[in-house]
Amino acid sequence: MRPGTLQLQSLPPLSLYVHLPWCLKKCPYCDFNSHEWMANAGADEPLPEARYLDALRADLEASLPLIWGRPVHSVFIGGGTPSLFSPAAIDRLLGDIRSLVRLDADAEITLEANPGTFEKDRFRAFHKAGVTRLSIGVQSFNDQHLKALGRVHNADQAMSAVEEAARSFETFNLDIMYALPGQSLAQCEKDIRTALSFSPPHISIYHLTLEPNTYFAKYPPALPQEDDAWDMLDLITEATGSAGLERYEVSAYARGGHRCWHNTNYWQFGDYLGIGAGAHSKLSFAHRIGRPVRVRDPRLYMDRAIAGDAVVSAEEVARKELPFEFMLNALRLRDGFTLQQFSERTGLPLSSIEVALQKAQDQGFVTVESSQVKPTIRGFDFLSDLQTLFLAD
Repeated sequence: MRPGTLQLQSLPPLSLYVHLPWCLKKCPYCDFNSHEWMANAGADEPLPEARYLDALRADLEASLPLIWGRPVHSVFIGGGTPSLFSPAAIDRLLGDIRSLVRLDADAEITLEANPGTFEKDRFRAFHKAGVTRLSIGVQSFNDQHLKALGRVHNADQAMSAVEEAARSFETFNLDIMYALPGQSLAQCEKDIRTALSFSPPHISIYHLTLEPNTYFAKYPPALPQEDDAWDMLDLITEATGSAGLERYEVSAYARGGHRCWHNTNYWQFGDYLGIGAGAHSKLSFAHRIGRPVRVRDPRLYMDRAIAGDAVVSAEEVARKELPFEFMLNALRLRDGFTLQQFSERTGLPLSSIEVALQKAQDQGFVTVESSQVKPTIRGFDFLSDLQTLFLAD
């Protein structure tokens, strides 16, 4: 309740993010806080599931004063490769969460999984443990491209995993990437047609980008030309639309009733508490919005979380930065946002975005009708340019 510069009349919905940081192999494009387990342990040494779960519980307990009384609408278990954790561990994790927070009875609970045979055999057990939605990191159905991306699965394993997910879950997501090293338009089309042949309820489709501090940033592969990448995106949009999936966010396509609630809460500038090694949070209070961050190293995180000291920084979002922070999320949505939503989620008056919003309209990036602000097709195509209009001077 300490003083701040904002006036939030109400708090937004709250989600919970849980980070499980280990994976079998670090992908060359990945800039997430993920760590190869076999690189740090003997081949016979198991993951420290019990100790890490102890740390997560302690971390969540220490965070409870920040979210007293607030219901949690969704849980997202990300990584790393969370499906490396046993179904029993996931069952314990969800039990701990339910015992500590007000988790909605119909809360969406997502687990990220890899298509490897080892993980695939666990899908039904994850569902039994309480996971309601699986997100599978397929990336491609082409063995050549999977090898270039450093993935540990092959195309046959990817297809088998999707089939198992469809049998085990009412809703699931496929992660697919395009503009891959050496990828042609025909190969991109085959990947998308293969993905759509499984009638997935949701697909997240990302342009491969070379992120700083990754192997690909240091040793960049030859990627398709920009015009070819645009052709791939046009093909993706047409194919998904014909298959009955709506592009409701820049990179997300879903059938009716299968939008990802957790990610939508991010994009609508909702709140989320992040626990686990390196996890970030965004939490609103009556007069301020804070962004706590946990310690990144998994072993150090376990030590500090169990001691009640996992947070390494908790910066307050500056008032002048809030318009850009809001637009960085909300303008990714096809439906955009309402002006009332902006005021409620930021605590700022509409005058704080009046000039930038007019510029966005003048440049054909957005439409404003009945207080609803929506990005146009041009706004989607030049999203970074649109969002930049709201940067603080």
